[in-house]
Amino acid sequence: MKNSNSSSGFLPMTFILFGIPGLEAEHIWVSIPFCLVYVIIFLGNGIILHVIRTDPALHQPMYLFLAKLALAEVGVSASTLPTVLGIFLFGMTEISFEACLLQMFSIHSFSIMESAVLLAMAVDRFVAIYSPLRYTTILTLPRIFATGAILVLKSIMLMAPLPVLLQQQPFCGHNALSHSYCLHPNLIHLPCGDISVSNIYGLFIVISTFGLDSLLIVVSYGLILYTVLGIATGEGQKKALSTCGSHICAVLAYYVPMISLSMVHRFGYCVSPLLQTMMANAYLFFPPVINPIVYSIKTKEISHSIARMLSEKRIRV
Repeated sequence: MKNSNSSSGFLPMTFILFGIPGLEAEHIWVSIPFCLVYVIIFLGNGIILHVIRTDPALHQPMYLFLAKLALAEVGVSASTLPTVLGIFLFGMTEISFEACLLQMFSIHSFSIMESAVLLAMAVDRFVAIYSPLRYTTILTLPRIFATGAILVLKSIMLMAPLPVLLQQQPFCGHNALSHSYCLHPNLIHLPCGDISVSNIYGLFIVISTFGLDSLLIVVSYGLILYTVLGIATGEGQKKALSTCGSHICAVLAYYVPMISLSMVHRFGYCVSPLLQTMMANAYLFFPPVINPIVYSIKTKEISHSIARMLSEKRIRV
């Protein structure tokens, strides 16, 4: 244990991580689906990024935002991979204090980016439907790249104080976490000192990012629906709404597990640890698995580009 600034507590040298409660003896078998999930995430999002990068027809605002979403999802998954596979494959349940804070910072930063990109994609769909003739003049490449840079800086600046605040807290020997990775809602319950500042700032981050983003997404789709209803023909309405289908799936895949997990953390005192663990895994792993599949199936331009890429590889072989 390391001495902290407080005379009544210590900073732990390591934290203890847990896999799936009740299945400790079966971790080697549990590792198989987790390995498959990581393969799907990196392969699926990698293909999306590759076709967007190599196909000039996809160098449009909608697909560039999709590339940013894929990068954020890969970032979240890469942040969890070392500890998740370390536990299930090698039985490595310890993580150093500094590495845990770094993982927490990384997971939450990429999650904030993911939420912000989903909002940017909702705005993109509104501009495309409300003012299609000015779409490419409003969402220019410099503005899209500037938006991406702002989202990255915003995520880093918002998350930077949390590890610092945790380092100031005495832990008094408490170092056991309840997941296979370090999350702030889990870490914040371990210190034995006053955690009100960390709690308030954590709540501020949740409201100013996920809360505000989800509200603005709902507003964007309200405006989209209002605009679509003003289109004279039913065929035009159907065509306009069809461009939003993949994004709506991505929003639901992201926010439904997040809201469910948040409700369990705050109100589900009688919920079993196994259910909490499964919901946390669903929140982190479901969006990056499902989004590449949804966009590959529902977005014609993406599916056609993937088909061309595969056919070119067959010809080369």
